Amino acid sequence: MRRVPVPTPALAPLLRSSLLRSSLLCGSLLLTSGCAIDQAPGRRPPPAPPGVIAEAGSATSVHVMWNRAPGDGRIAGYAVYRGRSKVKEVPGGAHMADITRLRPSTGYVFTVRARDAAGNLGPASAEVRATTPAAGTADRRSPTRPGLLDGRAVGSRAVQLSWGPSTDDRGVVSYDILQGGSKIHSVGGQQTAAVVTGLRAGTRYSFTVRARDAADNVSPVSGTVRLTTAPGTDDGRGTAPTGFRAGTRRADGAYSIELSWRPPRVDGVITEYEIQLDGRPATTLVWGGTPPRGRAAHGFYAGRESGVSYRVRIRAKLPDGTWGGFSPERTVTTGG
Repeated sequence: MRRVPVPTPALAPLLRSSLLRSSLLCGSLLLTSGCAIDQAPGRRPPPAPPGVIAEAGSATSVHVMWNRAPGDGRIAGYAVYRGRSKVKEVPGGAHMADITRLRPSTGYVFTVRARDAAGNLGPASAEVRATTPAAGTADRRSPTRPGLLDGRAVGSRAVQLSWGPSTDDRGVVSYDILQGGSKIHSVGGQQTAAVVTGLRAGTRYSFTVRARDAADNVSPVSGTVRLTTAPGTDDGRGTAPTGFRAGTRRADGAYSIELSWRPPRVDGVITEYEIQLDGRPATTLVWGGTPPRGRAAHGFYAGRESGVSYRVRIRAKLPDGTWGGFSPERTVTTGG
């Protein structure tokens, strides 16, 4: 058997998504070699932020998050819109915002736009929807303090946190994650775990958690967990896709390499992956529609010759804009 490298230009026009089962268009599945446009600072507006999500924080607030936009180094800020109205603007280093003074039991639509240092405003992100819960009658009772907070560092850039659930007479709507006393994230009331990414290597951090109900009553903060990220760089195993499988398939006289995997466990949405063949980047896969949260699958053209072997692996771009660790490498052979 011999190993034949596949050049990126040959792969890009033929890549396809086995999840979408449709023709590849830049609006649904973007390939950096075929669809991405290099945008020069000051000449074109910044691109739309990917991976926008929104969750109700209380009966009168919604927590909006998004992934770092491509070219984030030249982005001065982000504007959050409720419908067509701008409701908040945050610096370029922030990727979340709490939208307050909303109505209970009401559905809202949010988008996010990036602004560069020259003041150019980019296109709107995909729309996301969130519905605030009912406020109910007057509620002045706060949720109980969250249970034991535990955590562990995941390499040099992330930590995983978990805690015992709070209770509330009306129900817990969300949990705030605080770092050194400042709120950095929020998750839904049914979730008792979170992954915090974008941390610095070799740094000690303190985290606490508090619960929030529909009336915006907050619990006492949990106990503090102190974690130190690993020094330097690491292989990122804790942020790598899991359950990675690779095989080949023959159709119409040609072979394709078929991949499947589970996204790494992070808070936020994974919208981008890098696929490597024989130790070299083959292509970058960007989900333009709603990315899969469960097992994902993707296939691409590998030629007509049988008996050709390839080594393949994949890694995800995390919501903070950094690359996670690579999956285990798999070897596949056409016609094997």
